Amino acid sequence: MPTPDFILELRKSIGTAPLWLSGVTAVVLHEGRILLNRRSDNGRWALLHGILEPGEQPGVAVVREVFEETGVTVSVERLSSVFSLPPGVCANGDRVQFLDLTFVCRLVGGEARVNDDESLAVAWFHLDTLPPMAEADRFLLDKALAAEASPWFVTDPGDLP
Repeated sequence: MPTPDFILELRKSIGTAPLWLSGVTAVVLHEGRILLNRRSDNGRWALLHGILEPGEQPGVAVVREVFEETGVTVSVERLSSVFSLPPGVCANGDRVQFLDLTFVCRLVGGEARVNDDESLAVAWFHLDTLPPMAEADRFLLDKALAAEASPWFVTDPGDLP
């Protein structure tokens, strides 16, 4: 996944020090199926993820990210979860931690395809035949598929997966 220019500029000053970032995740549903991409950075099937640009609204960012990665246009239906992912280290040694906002989205138009270099493949999967996914993605998907109208978030550290 290419690093946004604003992060490259910050890294010139802070090196590999921990960087707190805002991210968005899209759970794109259509006719009992979900849109996933096979990530080019690790080869795994995943929900669609992205980083907010400075000044960008989260709902706008998730629509942009889905289109950039898949060529599909979506409409945001609701926020399903707010979740701080565990700290991580990128392949280049940069340390990051994401505050993730996951949105349930519906297909508006377009044909799913690899639309940038972040994906090796893009495909629709029936919910009962999902490929193996990272534990965090499965957790966010489960929260998105829950019938609750309000977003899930941690209020007690014992609620963590």
